[in-house]
Amino acid sequence: MLSISVNQIQYVLALERTGNFSAAADLCFVTQSTLSTMIKRLEKQIGFQLFDRKSKPIQLTQQGQKIINQLKVIHNEYENLIELTQITNNEYHGTLKLGIIPTLAPFLLPLILDNLIGTYPNITLHISEITTNEIINRLRLRDLDIGVLSLPVLDKSLVQTSLFKEEFLVYDAGYVSQNKKKYKIGDIDVSRLLLLEESHCLSSQIGKICNLREQHKNNGKLVFNSSSILSLIELVNLNMGVTLLPRLAALQSNIVNQKWIHDLQSPVPVRDVGLVTNKQFTKKTMFNILQQEILAAVKPVIKTNKKILSIDPF
Repeated sequence: MLSISVNQIQYVLALERTGNFSAAADLCFVTQSTLSTMIKRLEKQIGFQLFDRKSKPIQLTQQGQKIINQLKVIHNEYENLIELTQITNNEYHGTLKLGIIPTLAPFLLPLILDNLIGTYPNITLHISEITTNEIINRLRLRDLDIGVLSLPVLDKSLVQTSLFKEEFLVYDAGYVSQNKKKYKIGDIDVSRLLLLEESHCLSSQIGKICNLREQHKNNGKLVFNSSSILSLIELVNLNMGVTLLPRLAALQSNIVNQKWIHDLQSPVPVRDVGLVTNKQFTKKTMFNILQQEILAAVKPVIKTNKKILSIDPF
């Protein structure tokens, strides 16, 4: 009679995802020798090898391919059972690994963390501030549970849920309007335009708004590509620069001079902020909790009564 542990199944699935013993061990928070020994013990029980260890990266054998989907089903059903017992007991505990893009993290996390931690003290949050590509790669590997980023994500292995549309605003340190005029894109002085470096999806979105990045390359006198949106804001302040900021960033009155914030004329460019998970993600209750906390936090400040133009991240 087979006796397969949940840990053994987790080790097999981690190795199947990563194709590397060291990376799989890191995912499972065990040593490489422990993971290798437990997989070999499982293979001995079932009577055949699951992995071809000579291939680089490590691949499933033909026999392994036949049972890997069933192991995934068993693992998902186990996770569902754990969640169901928590719901039945009205207890929410466990670990939730979040990835959030740098242009959202400094402004969204302060709105939700205190209430989230206070209301659900038994949920341990592991938060990584990383780029969109890193989030997508780690979601594929199931090294993250949920990504908080700009949609859409063009990956059929991932599931995405839209939360809110966040408009872009002009931040112009060289112009103060008494009547708060609404900017046209053509009003932006590209010679003073400062942007995030091109690896950020926000930079790509701004570049798509009437080709601002290309105009900046041709006309800009100060070439500064920042990797941090906080540094970008400070550079705009110090150099009488101009940039586009998403609304949550623009609301930071401690670093953003509100006299320099200007609306754009309709249709207003926006980014679609949402949650992304792997199709195998099972922590649905935690997902719903996070979704509700974010929606409640942004509702007072996100406006949705304008004609908008959604800008894709890439």
